[in-house]
Amino acid sequence: MKTPEGIYKIDDRNPRSSFHLALHVSYPSDEDKARAAERGVPAGSEIMIHGIRNGLGWIGAFHRMHDWTIGCIAVTDEEIEELWRVIPNGTPIEIRP
Repeated sequence: MKTPEGIYKIDDRNPRSSFHLALHVSYPSDEDKARAAERGVPAGSEIMIHGIRNGLGWIGAFHRMHDWTIGCIAVTDEEIEELWRVIPNGTPIEIRP
């Protein structure tokens, strides 16, 4: 239920997402899985960088007023379109607090 922190890669993309475009983050790593197992909790999966839910793009930056992603990273539709264009699969990313 939280966004993971660390170094990952963009390893896939989904143009047919329920959200306006989605870039998949290579989470969980083997280290993430081991850390979760030590704590007895699931590591989670399917972390994406994505736009607003389809049909609600008019909300724009107001989506930032409430944490609604359940671990993903949400940006505006315009922002995800730019990221989609300039970030190829395999690009390393660092997620910080």
